[in-house]
Amino acid sequence: MKVVLCWLRRDLRLHDHAALYHALRSGRPVVPVFVFDTNILHDLEDKADRRVQFIHDALARMQATLEAAGSTLHVFHGSPQEAFRYWAGHYDIAAVYTNHDYEPYARQRDTAVAEQLRALNIGFHTYKDQVIFDRKEVLKDNGEPYTMFTPYSRKWKSKLDAFQLKPYPVEVYKQHFHRQPAIPVPALENLGFIPTARNFPPGDAEDALIRHYDQTRDFPAQHGTSRLSVHLRFGTVSIRRLAARAKGLNEIFLNELIWREFYQMILWHFPHVVSGSFRREYDNIQWRNNEKEFELWCEGQTGYPIVDAGMRELNATGFMHNRVRMITASFLTKHLLVDWRWGEAYFAKKLLDYDLAANNGGWQWAAGSGCDAAPYFRVFNPMLQAQRFDKDGAYIRRWVPEIDELTYPLPMVSHEAARKRALETYAKALKK
Repeated sequence: MKVVLCWLRRDLRLHDHAALYHALRSGRPVVPVFVFDTNILHDLEDKADRRVQFIHDALARMQATLEAAGSTLHVFHGSPQEAFRYWAGHYDIAAVYTNHDYEPYARQRDTAVAEQLRALNIGFHTYKDQVIFDRKEVLKDNGEPYTMFTPYSRKWKSKLDAFQLKPYPVEVYKQHFHRQPAIPVPALENLGFIPTARNFPPGDAEDALIRHYDQTRDFPAQHGTSRLSVHLRFGTVSIRRLAARAKGLNEIFLNELIWREFYQMILWHFPHVVSGSFRREYDNIQWRNNEKEFELWCEGQTGYPIVDAGMRELNATGFMHNRVRMITASFLTKHLLVDWRWGEAYFAKKLLDYDLAANNGGWQWAAGSGCDAAPYFRVFNPMLQAQRFDKDGAYIRRWVPEIDELTYPLPMVSHEAARKRALETYAKALKK
């Protein structure tokens, strides 16, 4: 019996799922598959990586649902090419269905897999799913990509209609899942990883939180953000459902979803941002790159409480409040004059919600080198930021309990001196 495979990647759910919907509609039995990609896993230094645990938990939930319906998820540990070589020997495959992925590695991977399947006379079909608008769907009137967020967001909103938010009714065709005995999901230990604490945020946000998001989002001590970024990153929630809710409840929340798509679009059209500045002249900056100072920043021992609180929260939980991400990134790039790529790489190791496009965009914004970036002469004052957004010190004391003790370090650099040094360094580089 010929079957079709639905290859899950950044879309770990069984509802409102473009590729799964089209696979089930094909009329052939559908086998959902997932690859624990060793090309990615081998680069993860921390074998207690929270992201691997999050993915494993999502797969286990889907497996339970499929087992209850007499079907199964088929998980492979290895490279994608090895996986499809195995599956082609295990199933008579008519086609593979999956959703678009826009990162450089993903594009290379999908090209290689498509060629592999073509040689086996197996179809390869991909669909838009993780964004509302992708690639070339929101462009200037002259066909060029936007490089400023505000006009991009206006065009994005002008194109949004009920069709773009319509969910894919996967449940209508659920009888087309392939019936076969359950195939166990490999244990984390068999993947070379160690189980971690499951302190993940819930996969939904209350309407009240979204409704008041513009009033609460900047205060890290409050439960004022949705914590949905990790669920968007791995696709355990539907962007269509979330955008539909945001559209009716809070435009600022909707703007945050648009920022996510803006950075995805930038990465697609300007792939040089992965390793270089969007504004290439910023690659002339003479970074100090003091390794000891970078280490103190990583450990949350800078002597600036709001910076240290953010870094300690990141190290302990894999999460950092968005306002504090801006403060810590500004401190590293402006106060310490450490290359934004160092900070971006550290966040990439630690963030549960790590997303290449958003992480890169955020760091280049802080460094002044990105599209729609903060101007280089904007240097956040960490003390004023703390006074404004953590007035009673609740967030700082949660993560820096020794703040009033003699053991807490003095500021590693004077704000005024660091600001002056940063402005001079940037100005010199940009004159070239």
